[in-house]
Amino acid sequence: MTTMDENDTARRPLALITGVGRTVGIGAGIARQLAASGWDIAFTYWSPYDRRMDWGVERGATDAIGRMLTEHGAAHVAVEADLADPDAPSRIYDETERRLGPVTALVMCHCESVDSGLLDTTIESFDRHFAVNARATWLMIREFGLRFRGAPGTGRIVALTSDHTVGNLPYGASKGALDRITLAAAHELSHLGVTANSVNPGPVDTGWMPDEAKEVLTAATPLGRLGTPQDTAHLVDFLCSPQGQWVNGQLLKSNGGLGQ
Repeated sequence: MTTMDENDTARRPLALITGVGRTVGIGAGIARQLAASGWDIAFTYWSPYDRRMDWGVERGATDAIGRMLTEHGAAHVAVEADLADPDAPSRIYDETERRLGPVTALVMCHCESVDSGLLDTTIESFDRHFAVNARATWLMIREFGLRFRGAPGTGRIVALTSDHTVGNLPYGASKGALDRITLAAAHELSHLGVTANSVNPGPVDTGWMPDEAKEVLTAATPLGRLGTPQDTAHLVDFLCSPQGQWVNGQLLKSNGGLGQ
C-alpha cells in the first residue's frame, strides 16, 4: 500500500513482525506483502514452539523467508525469541534497532495455542498462554511506545486475535486480553499519533486444521472457502499504509462472513 521506491532503502520504513516461523504462516504472508509495499522487515520466530506442535519445525524456513523479502528489495533481520520471557521484547527491539533502525510498524502474529477446555486446562498451560499472548503483547507495545520517534500519523500497531474460546479456553481468553491491551494503545499512544487495531482473520489453514474442520468451516463461510494468509496480509497492509491511518482503535473481522 505504501508508495515508495524500492531501490531507495534509506526511505523504507521498518515493520517488526512477531511469530514468523513458517513459510506457510500468516506472519510470513504479512511480511511478504509489506516488503512488496516498500517496508523493511524485522521478524521473530521461536522454533521450540513449532517443534512441540503437530506440524513440527520447517527446516530452512527463516532463510527462505529472508530470500523472499530480499526479492522485494527489503532489508531484513530475523530474531529468535521466546516471548514467554519478559526480557525478550527489549532484546528484540535492541537487535532490530541495531541492525535496521527504528520501528515504524509493530505487527503481532505470535501466539501460544494448545487446545484445552474449562475442565482440563492446566495452570501451567493457562499461565504460558497469558505470558505469550497477553503479557508479551503489552511488553511489545510498551517498547514500541517508549522508542517510537516517527512523525505523528505514521506509527502503526496491529495485533492478530481470535474469538475461539470454547474448547480452547487459555488461547481464547488470552487473545481477549490481547484485544483490550491493543485497543487501549490507540488512546494511550495518541500523543505519538500511532494507530492501533486488532484483526480477527477467522479460520486460516496453515497446516493445523483437520479435514473435518475444513469441511465444516468452509460450509459455514458464505464465500465458500477458508481464509488464506494473503487475505489477512492485504488488510494489515492497508492498516499500515498512509491510506489506513483513519482506522484506529478497532477490532476488525476479516473472515469471509463466518458466523455473521
